[in-house]
Amino acid sequence: MKRLRIRIVGGSLAGLFAGILLQRDGHDVKIYERSSSGLAGRGAGLVGQHDLFRILRAIGCEHVARVGVVAHERIFLNRDGSVGETFRTPQTQISWDFLYSTVASHMAAGSYHIGQPVVQVIEGPESAQLLLADGRRENADLVIGADGLGSVVRPLLNEDPSNRFAGYVAWRGLIPETALPQEAAILLDRFAFYVTSGIHILGYLVPGPHGETGPGERRYNWVWYRPVAPGELQTLFIDADGRSFDYSLPRGALSEERLQTLRADAAAMLPPPFVKAIEAEPQPSIQGIFDFEAAKIASAHTALIGDAAFVVRPHTAMGVSKAAGDTLALREALLASEDLSEALSRYQKERLLVGKNIADHGRRLGASAL
Repeated sequence: MKRLRIRIVGGSLAGLFAGILLQRDGHDVKIYERSSSGLAGRGAGLVGQHDLFRILRAIGCEHVARVGVVAHERIFLNRDGSVGETFRTPQTQISWDFLYSTVASHMAAGSYHIGQPVVQVIEGPESAQLLLADGRRENADLVIGADGLGSVVRPLLNEDPSNRFAGYVAWRGLIPETALPQEAAILLDRFAFYVTSGIHILGYLVPGPHGETGPGERRYNWVWYRPVAPGELQTLFIDADGRSFDYSLPRGALSEERLQTLRADAAAMLPPPFVKAIEAEPQPSIQGIFDFEAAKIASAHTALIGDAAFVVRPHTAMGVSKAAGDTLALREALLASEDLSEALSRYQKERLLVGKNIADHGRRLGASAL
């Protein structure tokens, strides 16, 4: 493929994966990220899978996949906090923060732009055009939408670009290991679950923000899936100052009154170790669980990757891996053809079915979660 002017909308891992690899292939690449503060510190842990290992190898930072915390077994708690079942299934959790910062360091200087939201993408016969929030316009041979649930690129390719609420949310906490009380020590060094009718909570250790894996340096991550009526969703995403968010409520935004309600609900519903873990988190966040399946993920000058194309539920632990697989397939299609339209058509043919299958798998897991 000849040298292309490529512009990527969205600077999380999907956007970085694409930016780094396509830059190395000789293309003129820039990434535009809407956040003015960057994305460092927004993740917890993730499970490494085949496509993630492949892309880290291609970037040259495969060592990141070896920096993790091993959960030696899975335990399922009873309501009183005793262990009901144990399964010997070791699993390693990688630090999202460490992965993000390491990958980001491989992007060429001056090509990653934060605080520059793209508000629209227009496609013409010869190119696509970005409209930025500050009024600037920029032409590109290829625009890649890596901008997640709130994608501004997605509507260009899909008549119905809306996400569909799955009926539940994930309350999340991420605390220093040392903040976990002794009464919750049973949760350490293992995946712990409590699952009963209408209740699903799990927790596990992840590395520290800079990849620390020593005892006392790690962090404890818990996730409590809770059903929510559709009419109550937007109220859930209003912060203590009255600001409304579309898909989640970030750390530090929950009012003190709602924090106390969460803790009271935990005490009434959960085993004591999880109650203590929730009480130790001063700033829980809320993630809405949504579904989206794209009818199209490519056109003549536009492609979608990651959550902009298919929203994968967190039960699959495949969100980052799917984004890596999308990026690798797009890169390979561009390398294999001198014609952009042909390359994008090939990419779409390969990844549409993959995305649908993973999304279907996530819905099945979600149906059994609550």
